[in-house]
Order: sequence, then C-alpha cells, then structure tokens
Amino acid sequence: MTAESVAVVGTGRMGAAMAGRLLGAGHRVTLYNRSPQRAAALGAPVAATAREAVAQARFVVVSLADDDAVRAVYSGAEGIVAGLGQGAVVMETSTIHPATVRELAAAVTGRGAHLLDTPVSGSVALVQRGELTVLAGGDGDALERARPILGAFGSRIAHLGGQGSGATMKLVVNSVVHGLNQAVAEALVLAERAGVDRAAAYDVFASSAVAAPFVQYKREAYLNPDTAAVAFALELVAKDLRLIGDLAGSVGARMPQLAANASVVEEALTRGYGDRDMSALAKLLRGG
Repeated sequence: MTAESVAVVGTGRMGAAMAGRLLGAGHRVTLYNRSPQRAAALGAPVAATAREAVAQARFVVVSLADDDAVRAVYSGAEGIVAGLGQGAVVMETSTIHPATVRELAAAVTGRGAHLLDTPVSGSVALVQRGELTVLAGGDGDALERARPILGAFGSRIAHLGGQGSGATMKLVVNSVVHGLNQAVAEALVLAERAGVDRAAAYDVFASSAVAAPFVQYKREAYLNPDTAAVAFALELVAKDLRLIGDLAGSVGARMPQLAANASVVEEALTRGYGDRDMSALAKLLRGG
C-alpha cells in the first residue's frame, strides 16, 4: 500500500479514532482541531488552521459535530476550501444534511478538487477495528481513489449514488438507530419494573431476535449507565432527529415513530441530559 498525505479535520471521538487508524496504516497525517491540545495527543503534526492542514494533502477526512461546524471549517480565508490543491479528494464523514453536502461540493469543485459525502455507520470500537460501513455519495472515480484511505477504518464501502446520497442514507440509518435506542430503553425499564433483573433482561435482548449490533455494543452503557463512557450524546441525537425530520418533510415521508422519539429526546434535553449518552433515556424513563 502507498503511503498518502492525509489531513484529518476534527479530532473528536470518531475523528481521533480515524486518525489513529490512518497513522497505523502508515499514512502521513496532519491534524486540525479547533482545540489543538486535543489533536496533539494523537502524536501527529497539528496545523494552526484548516487551510494549513489541507494545503499539502491529497486526501482530507472531515469529522465534525453538525452542519454549522462543517460550514465554518470549509469557509473563509483559513478554511478547507482556501487550502485545497488541484485534484484533492475531501471525504466528509460528518452527519449533516444532504443539502449542506451539495452546497459544500460546489465550493470544493470550484477549486478543482472533489468532495465525497462519506458518513460512516458504527461505533468508535468499530473504527478501531477497521470495521465501519462507509455510506458514500459522489463521483465514482474519486471514490476509487479514496478507497485506500476509507479502507483504513471501513470494511465495507457502499456507493449509493450522486452527491448527497451518502448523507441521506446516514440519516436513514440513524432513524433506525434512534428508534432502536428508544425501544431498548423502554423495554429494559419495563422488564425491571416487572421484576426482571436488568442484566438478565439485557442478556436476553443480546441473544434474541432483537440482537442487532447496536444492542451488542450498547450493553455496557445500559447496564452501567453511571460509569460507561459517552459514545453518542443526546444533544447530537436531537440534532440527528431534526435533520431526519427535515429530510422527511422535504420528500413527503410520514414518520410517526420519529416524532415520538424526538419528543422523548427533547424532554431529556430540558432535564439536563444533553451531554449524557443516548442510553440515558432509560434513566429518564425510570424517573431519574
């Protein structure tokens, strides 16, 4: 495998794990994060600006929290777009609206570069094992060039169509994830209230017809909610649900379960649960 120059913009939980996989694969990685000390811990060069980070990179991986953060890091004199070289390939892995992807793609194309929307499905643990599913939209030739980079952290790359189709599919997948989260939280509390031990009930979930990968990797969070690490904060769940609702409205899709999920998550946020893991919905339903 050829070592490539890669910029990673955003070193939160997922971005940091992706950067670690790219470094482990032997790529030359430059990092940019709004809080540079967080990036410095990864042991790769840290650029002062996004423009500086991408200036010499053939490939750019972006992993940020929301549409506003993504737009901000692409724009301006020190943003990603200003630093892109001819032929560079940007892989946008953030969970954002498809319309935002298309907006950014126009700016990136104007620099003679390519933007792929490549959000991912899976947890940090799957990143670390290189087993994410990459949901890709955009130019097929650019995607072929980017496969060795995406393959550092993803074991399956699904090319879903043109610009924005990856972002669309990520919202579709997350609508199921958030529905599962709500269902698991409700069912676990129901089992407890009816006298079944929490761990015993979860063991049945994990070995029954509902034993999705989500159920498997959220075990610790549900069984030990006060000590488990935050993997997906409820404030980000709320952001996802708003994006999904907007997409559903724009295409005329009726999603009554989405509305119910959003109502419970909004209640959790008003009670101060925004920075807690999504599994904290069970604590909310227990009356915590």
